[in-house]
Amino acid sequence: MAPNALSYAPAFRILTIILLLIRPSAATAHDYHDALRKSILFFEGQRSGRLPPDQRLRWRHHSALHDGATAGLDLTGGYYDAGDNIKFGFPMAFTTTMLAWSVIDFGRSMGPELGNALKAVRWGTDYLLKATSKVGTGVVFVQVGDPLSDHNCWERPEDMDTLRTVYKVDGSHPGSDVAGETAAALAAASIVFRSRDPAYSRLLLNRAVTVFGFADRHRGAYSNSLKKAVCPFYCDVNGYQDELLWAAAWLHKASRRRQYREYIVRNEVVLRAGDTINEFGWDNKHAGINVLISKEVLMGRANYFASFKQNADGFICSILPGISHPQVQYSPGGLIFKAGGSNMQHVTSLSFLLLAYSNYLSHANKIVPCGETTATPALLKHLAKRQVDYILGDNPMGMSYMVGYGARYPQRIHHRASSLPSVAVHPAHIGCKAGSRYFLSPNPNPNVLVGAVVGGPNNNTDAFPDSRPFYQETEPTTYINAPLVGLLAFFSAHS
Repeated sequence: MAPNALSYAPAFRILTIILLLIRPSAATAHDYHDALRKSILFFEGQRSGRLPPDQRLRWRHHSALHDGATAGLDLTGGYYDAGDNIKFGFPMAFTTTMLAWSVIDFGRSMGPELGNALKAVRWGTDYLLKATSKVGTGVVFVQVGDPLSDHNCWERPEDMDTLRTVYKVDGSHPGSDVAGETAAALAAASIVFRSRDPAYSRLLLNRAVTVFGFADRHRGAYSNSLKKAVCPFYCDVNGYQDELLWAAAWLHKASRRRQYREYIVRNEVVLRAGDTINEFGWDNKHAGINVLISKEVLMGRANYFASFKQNADGFICSILPGISHPQVQYSPGGLIFKAGGSNMQHVTSLSFLLLAYSNYLSHANKIVPCGETTATPALLKHLAKRQVDYILGDNPMGMSYMVGYGARYPQRIHHRASSLPSVAVHPAHIGCKAGSRYFLSPNPNPNVLVGAVVGGPNNNTDAFPDSRPFYQETEPTTYINAPLVGLLAFFSAHS
């Protein structure tokens, strides 16, 4: 070994981080406000139910107007999660939570788009209120639509003739994960509307309290109760424990009630708050829990939550480029890469946490020591911005992964409504199998789903196939866009 070889290690790590932050020389400045507007507009393309008069994506029309009828309920509304026509309650609730968190932390930076962001949150919570309307009798409705029937067809939501089966969880068939996430969404949204619509805010918070009680009383994973309906689509691989802590954290933030603080402290070990600290998404809430709760510690108000800040610091260190971690890698072009499908869901969710934690650290005048490297708030902001810039076009493909943004973006996304001619252009019904020719067509989608962010490069080589059958790369989802709304809001005001 050469003399003093080890002394170069810290400098090498810092150099690696800097190199991954540098944008390609051909990159141009991004219009983050335009991207913000489009990222919110995307949610209008995912709406289910009767569309309002101010609907801006006009090629979409009313759909699924009888959802819930088979159960004697009105379960119309809500969002289609991705390019299919199912209303999966688990990812929809997570989407709503992240939209609400985006408004809570970054609403002041949204400018004229704040009103549209609030509409996006409310479209989610209005549906979740319907889905939990029977929670007093021990029932929560968690899905509308038979996924096998739906995935066997390629048809517009306006034409749906597949089974719209209603699925529920109850005391005998628990679903603490989906119910816990629903409680978190309602609680987070109650903060959003606290001063804007106090009566609605109280309704959301009261319902969140009741739904959380149901989730905690009847513990179990919904994928055990509804395996054929939710697996392999949104099967809970990670377990329900994190959703209970996540819901309690949001209820504590929304209500400031001592019982939720005590619940978190009492159940921290039982519900495994320290597990998989660098995972965050619709299935795994651990990193989000730690970052959310750490704000209390950084503000000097809650030393009893100190272990959560330790976990949050560990998350930050594990995600820094140049510090080896088997679960978090970076592509040659600098994109966060995690094994599994739809990689952009990890990119936007983890980047949101980097930015949120950066702001919490800034306000507390703190940094995160990572061995011989220091994670400053400025570094974390740069890391998050690098991911956003990659999505918007600063990548080896020279392609924006947001549909409708930039000169070059995906044209053949895996999305039924976008890929089939609109009702206005083709009023006649297009049946289940008749849509297959559009799915297999090499032509671009006729309807531009503005603002949709696709799954993106799904390997660590930055390659991207712009083709509908490659659904992991070309399918957009609501839970990719929801964290991105907050990121774009911040950078639109602070670039």
